[in-house]
Formats: sequence, structure tokens, C-alpha cells
Amino acid sequence: MKRDEIAAAFRQRRRAFVKKYGKRAFRRLDQYMARQSLVSNDPVFDAALFPWTADLEVHWREIRAELDVILQHRDKLPRFQDISPDQMRISPDDKWRTFVFYGFGYPSERNCGLCPETAQVLRRIPGLESALFSILAPGKHVPSHHGVSKGLIRCHLGLKVPTARERCVMDVGPVTCSWEEGRALVFDDTYPHAVRNDTPQERVVLLLDFRRPMNWRGRAVREVIYWLFRRTAFVKDAIRNEKQWEERFALAKA
Repeated sequence: MKRDEIAAAFRQRRRAFVKKYGKRAFRRLDQYMARQSLVSNDPVFDAALFPWTADLEVHWREIRAELDVILQHRDKLPRFQDISPDQMRISPDDKWRTFVFYGFGYPSERNCGLCPETAQVLRRIPGLESALFSILAPGKHVPSHHGVSKGLIRCHLGLKVPTARERCVMDVGPVTCSWEEGRALVFDDTYPHAVRNDTPQERVVLLLDFRRPMNWRGRAVREVIYWLFRRTAFVKDAIRNEKQWEERFALAKA
């Protein structure tokens, strides 16, 4: 067996181990983190609870303008599973693409440089962990899935929303949500959530994960857990995949 094949096999076994035992550990910690939360544990939040969302909404048109430039290279953007292979279960096709600014707290300097106005807004968000353009093609369905940790809360800023909003929705637990251009939708992605775009138009949001407001005990536990998590195969492989894609994208645009 060649060295590259050995390395790939090792990474696959390492990923399977992390996926099996890491997610179990996060699930056990979720109840504890929920008890330390300074906001409710409802599926969907009032965006006004997080004042920085107003800044997102004020600058959404600048962000949308930079998105439009990126979408000129839509077919060169990575599929979600190209960055995080574990997403293959929920998205095995090419109808969910992404453009990453931050992943697990690590910034993509190259992508931020391509969208400087977006990057400037992102730098003002407290506790930002992940940020990306999430591009859903017409007819795309994402089956029910859930996030890995109560320590984070998710926000979607609507950038391109199909005209028939009632046919492009997301179910978060028992709540059905739709997007609106220029508005922030904040929710707890540890609840099972599924997305369906039953329209002939694509849907694009700026997807953000930020740290849940918690008391000092919850914050301390989260810091330790995330320090360990960033050193796992799940994170390291995703970061490596993103870096490799950035290089290919830069060459394709040259």
C-alpha cells in the first residue's frame, strides 16, 4: 500500500472514531450547557436578543453585492461535503455549495480578502466561530439533522430568497421558518432541522455560528471542550480540505 493510501486510510479510521465517540460526548454535555445558558433553550430566538444582528441587517446589501460576484463562479464552489465529508449523509449531490469565511474559529484570509465588506461585518460579531455562504439550489431538500453542541447558536442572514417564500422553508423542531432578504433568523441547531427549497430559484444565506451566552461555569466547560475539539480529525480534515479548495479556486479564477 502506498504512503498516500495509508495516510488516507488512517484519516478515515480517525474520523470514524471521532464521529462515533465525539458526538456522544457533546450530547452528554448539551444538557449541562443548556442549564448554564443565559438565553432560552427554545428552537427559534428573537433576533433582537443579539444586538449585533442589527449590524448584519444594515449591511446586508453590501454582503449581497459581494455574494453576487462569488456566484459568478458558482460551479467552481465546493459542495458542502467536499469540505466536511461527514455531510455526505445529508447532501450526496451537488445542490448545496458553500463559500467559507470562518471555520471552527479559524479565518480564511483568502476568502475574507475576496469579500472585504462581509469580512469587516463578521469581525464585529462577538464569539463568532463559523461563517459561510450557504447556497441551496432549486429543488434541494436537506433531510433532518442537528448540530453538535448547545454551546453554539446559529444565525442565517437572508441574502437570496425565492419569491415563493412559503415553498422554501426550514423546520426547526416544531417551528416552521422562512427566510427574508436582509433579515436575521436565529435558531438552536441542536434541534432536528430540515430544509426544503421547492422553487425554481436558489436560496442563499450567510450562515453563522456564534457562542451561546452562558454563565462562567458553562463558558469554562465550553472552552475546554472546544480546545480539544479543534484538535480532532473532524476539524483538522475540514480545515485541510478548505485550504486545498481555496488554492484550486484561486487558480481557476486566475
